[in-house]
Amino acid sequence: MRARTPCRVKTRRVAILGSTGSIGSQALEVIASQPSLGVCALAAGNNWRLLWEQAREFRPEAVAITSPQSAEAFSLAWADAGGRGPEILSGSDAMTQLIRRTRPDVVLSGVVGTAGLAPTLAAIECGATLAIANKETLVMAGAIVMPAARAAGVPVLPVDSEHSAIFQCLLAGRRQQVRRIVITASGGALRDWPAEKVRQATIQDALKHPTWSMGRKITIDSATLINKALEVVEAHWLFDMPAEQIDVVLHGESIIHSFVEYCDGSVIAQMGEPSMATPISYALSWPERFERQVPPLDLAALGRLTFSALTGRFERAVRLGHQAVDRGGLAGAVLNAANEAAVQAFLAGRMRFGQIVPMVETVLNQTPPAAEVTLDALLRADAWARRQVEQRI
Repeated sequence: MRARTPCRVKTRRVAILGSTGSIGSQALEVIASQPSLGVCALAAGNNWRLLWEQAREFRPEAVAITSPQSAEAFSLAWADAGGRGPEILSGSDAMTQLIRRTRPDVVLSGVVGTAGLAPTLAAIECGATLAIANKETLVMAGAIVMPAARAAGVPVLPVDSEHSAIFQCLLAGRRQQVRRIVITASGGALRDWPAEKVRQATIQDALKHPTWSMGRKITIDSATLINKALEVVEAHWLFDMPAEQIDVVLHGESIIHSFVEYCDGSVIAQMGEPSMATPISYALSWPERFERQVPPLDLAALGRLTFSALTGRFERAVRLGHQAVDRGGLAGAVLNAANEAAVQAFLAGRMRFGQIVPMVETVLNQTPPAAEVTLDALLRADAWARRQVEQRI
């Protein structure tokens, strides 16, 4: 048998925002296995020790650390180790400055929350391809980010497994031929719990995801299923789809990551083991594919795949995403900020798990009107929503 030829991808300089998190760490593993990729920039919040280890291995031109104290510790550690180190940027705008200084070919945004917005806009200004795992950026500011990317001719590649799946499935036909897209949901750590028990779930309970290894915030979002509300909004902006053409279905095995139904009844699904390395690899290699050494998907061993409709608390949570799309204006920013604030309060022990979705729903329903959706208006809405959550706690 003739040997297969690996897919060829030109050398690309990659910046990773949130390199010490789950997505960033897995992205570095992908990059380490691909000679055609190089790291030009790394950014983290305050985990300077892991960032230091990453920088020693991948030798970026510059690093960004939000915490000035962590930046100083990083600098001292590098000086003690000897040798020339990367440029070190710190402060609230460090990631944005990092992008402008290094001008990467690809920016992979794996930071959590609204912190990814400013560097995403900077990446567009620099003409870098965007690989977005930070769904909050599009939920909050899709009305600004997507038009800016189109105007600059910048590809926006989803890294979320569900949106990467949709992106790939949409290659099977034209956009006007799509009847609907369907996002699958694992149901999170508490999917089989009775409603009364769910309301009193502890932090440890909610963080025990059955199929995915993710950061704390997204794991809580998965347990409430607000992650799917956010993904509905993200899909709306990424694929220019109205809310009524975006559905969500429970699929506990997490093998089918999402699927697209076309006007002739054909359904195209993207499947694979629940590993973020696959969508990360696809985003970094697009429009080609890397050759990766992974075991084949054994459907016979799996035996069956199960699906069920959303009901109860799951339906209530996901409905918030459809409401945000239908309402438009500042609703996406409010949905995202209220959820971030509520999850932070839960993780700090200041709110029960069962209060998260009702809190977000209450604040979303009071979204202030906006004459125009501008960056300033979105930032004000973000701050307003966080205050509303804090006042209600």
